[in-house]
Amino acid sequence: MGKIPCSFCRSSSRRRRKKAAQSSLSPLPQPPPQTGICSPPINNNGSGLVGGGGGGAMGKVKKKAGGARLWMRLDRWGQTELIEWDKSAIIRRAAIPARDLRILGPIFSQSSNILAREKAMVVSLEFIKAIVTAEEVLLLDPLCQEVIPFVDKLRKLLAKMSSSQVENDVNVSRGGKQLPVSEAVDEQYELPFEFQVLEIALEVVCIYLDSTVKDLERDAYPVLDELAMNVSTKNLERVRSLKSNLTRILARVQKVRDEIEHLLDDNEDMGQLYLTRKWMQNQQSDASLGVVASNSTTATVPHLRRLSSTRSGSAVTSNLSDDNDVEDLEMLLEAYFMQLDGTRNRILSVREYIDDTEDYVNIQLDSQRNELIQFQLTLTIASFAIAVETLIAGLFGMNIPCILYETNGIFEYFVGGASAGCLLIFLLIFGYARWKKLLGS
Repeated sequence: MGKIPCSFCRSSSRRRRKKAAQSSLSPLPQPPPQTGICSPPINNNGSGLVGGGGGGAMGKVKKKAGGARLWMRLDRWGQTELIEWDKSAIIRRAAIPARDLRILGPIFSQSSNILAREKAMVVSLEFIKAIVTAEEVLLLDPLCQEVIPFVDKLRKLLAKMSSSQVENDVNVSRGGKQLPVSEAVDEQYELPFEFQVLEIALEVVCIYLDSTVKDLERDAYPVLDELAMNVSTKNLERVRSLKSNLTRILARVQKVRDEIEHLLDDNEDMGQLYLTRKWMQNQQSDASLGVVASNSTTATVPHLRRLSSTRSGSAVTSNLSDDNDVEDLEMLLEAYFMQLDGTRNRILSVREYIDDTEDYVNIQLDSQRNELIQFQLTLTIASFAIAVETLIAGLFGMNIPCILYETNGIFEYFVGGASAGCLLIFLLIFGYARWKKLLGS
């Protein structure tokens, strides 16, 4: 009994030392779990960065969370990144409602929409799914085979814009001056950044649809000519497949054309697409508020110079005074509307050729059907004449007393006369059918 208090003291002292050791180690920070990849520079929302830098450096990344999709970020200064973002990250970055992301999803893969939002433009044209702001482009699924030409053209455009902007900034830093608006209008890149991206998207889509229509025309005309010469099950099946493909292509072209036509009919929607103008107006309003707060006029000169240096050689400032000025966008949309209208007319021409070929084939089939009916009518008349002669032969084949049975040498004359009478009946009925135009001449 005397040993129990000592053992209890030793065990309690050990527990106190263990608790003290744990309390002394608890403030140390735990190292982050190793995931096997580098932490991305922008990863405040569960997203992962793949690569960055000008020239389009790209890499690979694991998905950080369920529902994340591959996006490519291209800004107006030529920087390119491959990023995996989820819907919430895109909504926070582009400031768009969640319903707009449904348009970019696989459910609406063949839809065509151009939506204007407060700070972004949602573009869904065939395979191009992008969110365009005044400073950057967020492109969905950039590694698809159809999207690669769009990415290449956009990189070339951004590289030229970046180089021209660097030269302009160097000129300003050396004491030179910015290009005036009259000279900026003469530059190649006179449209705002978002319109240049939209123009490239429309160009790539129009080229893709035009090449699709060319393939359709190349396959359609030989198949239709072959069907006109030889109506067979194989040729009919090929024409059926051709018509299905034509209907599908026509619907795709019609969707893009209708979306452009919808924008052209509404100047307010076109005005909302001027993201750069709204962005610059917000910047200038912020600058004005800063000037009023600081009550200093000297700080406004470098600030406005910095704002003008981000114009990328465009003539956007000429449109700042009038929010309803949509002439540039209207001319841009009208050009591609006419191109899509021409593509649509070519598809309609192919469909008219298909309809003409079907009409020709139906005429051929009707002609053959008429020939069969005439042949059947001729056989019916001949069968009637033969049936009359068979009836006469059957009557004389009965055991009925008749004087003609006892007459010698009358058999040949009787059979010949009956046959001649039946032939006469056939000719009379046949002539009547020809007279009534029931048989061809």
